[in-house]
Amino acid sequence: MRALFDAGIDVHCLRDLTRGGLAAALTEIAETARVAIEIDEPAVPVRADVAAACELLGLDPLHVANEGRFAAFMPESQAEAALAALRRYPVCAGAACVGRVVAATGGRHGAAVTGRGALGTVRVIDLPSGEQLPRIC
Repeated sequence: MRALFDAGIDVHCLRDLTRGGLAAALTEIAETARVAIEIDEPAVPVRADVAAACELLGLDPLHVANEGRFAAFMPESQAEAALAALRRYPVCAGAACVGRVVAATGGRHGAAVTGRGALGTVRVIDLPSGEQLPRIC
């Protein structure tokens, strides 16, 4: 994360994805800030082995805890510079711009998170329901 600050990126928000995954982080941010967030689901980097395990277990990769991962929000005009700064480090080689913040359009408190799938379908991304997967670390 320090690479973003060292590059002069105007970071508006950073969020750890360890608990609840990307879905929980984005939903909580959208509700708190009263904005809408649109994500391009195919742009979300999910390793092939993780995608296969989620498919086998019936899990949504957006709801799975992501230890050591974070979401960062900055002005759209700085996204490419932020990605370049992060990708200088091997651990961040897969950094990707996966969405954008837009004016609130509905949902709780006027906030919503939606995801556009590979076929162009749009779905509401909500908080994970039920019990989270146990952590072994």
